[in-house]
Amino acid sequence: MFRGTIVRTARTVARSGSVAFRPAAAFSIRLNSTQTPQASSGKSPKTPEQLARKAALEKQDDLQRDWDAKVIPYEEFLLKTQNPSPNTYIIDVREPDEVVQGMIPSAVNLPLTVLGGALHMHHKEFQEKFGFEKPRHDQEVVFYCRSGKRSTTASDVAKRNGYTNILNYQGSWLEWTEKQNQKSA
Repeated sequence: MFRGTIVRTARTVARSGSVAFRPAAAFSIRLNSTQTPQASSGKSPKTPEQLARKAALEKQDDLQRDWDAKVIPYEEFLLKTQNPSPNTYIIDVREPDEVVQGMIPSAVNLPLTVLGGALHMHHKEFQEKFGFEKPRHDQEVVFYCRSGKRSTTASDVAKRNGYTNILNYQGSWLEWTEKQNQKSA
């Protein structure tokens, strides 16, 4: 529709004779295209600044690409809870009113609703607000929630914030309580 308007306007202007006719086809092709103009698409960056910018943009694209964290099964997760390590964080991303039901041993609570902002906080501010040290970007972080949906989202949020060693316990609280109840029965 917009392209048609441009073409009609160009024809009207050309007929009036006041302005030389310029074909609008080049404009309409560009307006309908999501590709970059051909003049710049064939050239690669040459200066060090352009190369550095291109590398930074590619790295940012990699961080923003859809991604799934490695899913950890119950048996492996159980070992992590029984043998806590200072290099591993088990993070419950449920809301505080859900955590009242109980938590997995050695886990800390960091609700999904505040996770993105929390990962941007300074270490001291994070410690004061949440009561535990902020995980380093290279530390192992295991997320869980109630059923596995929010933990998947939390894994993605952490990855987009530069964390590289992320695990997702998709069975989450529901599987944990089921398996623990089977043991005690």
